[in-house]
Amino acid sequence: MEITIANRLDGIGEYYFSQKLREIDELNRQGRQIINLGIGSPDLPPHPDVIKVLDEEAAKQNTHAYQNYKGSPILRTAMAVFYKNWYQVEVDPNTEVLPLIGSKEGIMHICMTYLNKGDKVLIPNPGYPTYRSAVKLAGGECIEYDLKEENNWEPDFNKLETLFSSPTGGSRKGAKMMWINYPHMPTGKQASTALFEKVITFGKKHSILICHDNPYSFILNDKPMSLLSVAGSKDVAIELNSLSKASNMAGWRVGMMLGAKERIDEVLRFKSNMDSGMFLPVQLAAAKALSLGKEWYNELNEIYAERRELVYQLLQTLNCSFEKSQTGLFIWAKIPEKYKDGYELSDQVLYNKNVFITPGGIFGSNGNNFIRVSLCAKAEVFKNALERVVSPTKPPQTPPKEGL
Repeated sequence: MEITIANRLDGIGEYYFSQKLREIDELNRQGRQIINLGIGSPDLPPHPDVIKVLDEEAAKQNTHAYQNYKGSPILRTAMAVFYKNWYQVEVDPNTEVLPLIGSKEGIMHICMTYLNKGDKVLIPNPGYPTYRSAVKLAGGECIEYDLKEENNWEPDFNKLETLFSSPTGGSRKGAKMMWINYPHMPTGKQASTALFEKVITFGKKHSILICHDNPYSFILNDKPMSLLSVAGSKDVAIELNSLSKASNMAGWRVGMMLGAKERIDEVLRFKSNMDSGMFLPVQLAAAKALSLGKEWYNELNEIYAERRELVYQLLQTLNCSFEKSQTGLFIWAKIPEKYKDGYELSDQVLYNKNVFITPGGIFGSNGNNFIRVSLCAKAEVFKNALERVVSPTKPPQTPPKEGL
């Protein structure tokens, strides 16, 4: 009997990091002890008070049942207060907030809620690969929009306008949805009011649902911003946010979607058929995390700032160039001209120096001449990586037979 996979998986491969981690595991089995500077999974724990709430609530006998699909009112209220305090955005916790089991899952929920077969979606190049895969799994068609260094990693709205006008002067159907992400991953480009206003104006003009993915606004950034702070944004935009990065809770899978009541209700129609509410102690601990003050973020960013300086040294040793105005959990750097692309530099450092750095090309063709380094490792690890990179090059190593 032959079992075939669904057509929706055509052209969708295994996630790059899933494959690469298997290769790194094989290298480690060979005794290579690879230093992995690729993935943005925070290595620091959540605040002790957050863990305390989880422990105390999990020990209770009445916290283990199925939960409300819209999440605990306590968590929704905490999310609304968080947006008011940090982004100056008013949202109704009863109608305009939807807790998610991670914002990555939310990307899929949104695509499945709104996309029909063949619907066009604008996705950034470079950008988070999940935007592309979620659109394709939902049956949509990905239309890349360029983010380029010479345009400060912002969309070229004049170029985007050409999607909506035909050469003969008439109009044509453009996109139904647009994914944006600022502070941007992987380039570290900061958000700005001017950029957000342009995005909302563009979305309203062409009746496009703007989906803003906003998990990095507190990392090495003094001015956290939300797209929903723009007047009238709820008419055309929804925003995803997450506790993974700023609260060191990546494995807890706590995210949120915020927007107009209509958008929340629409996505809930799909989500409620796909999963259930989060474990209540996790929700209550997440509410505690959202209540933390500026001291928490200051302490976190002091650590990341120290690590960032070490990454600068590492990149300078590799003769890469980079902007110091970047925000977020990564440093994005341009490779020397002697390398064909970031993959070549990444492989050379991996096989000859036992250090893994992410090639920028996995985020799109506009990232081919770049690499990305995660800040999610202790200072001692970065110092060790620097020592390996500056050490004399050993004879070229070959990749393992198993893996990629």
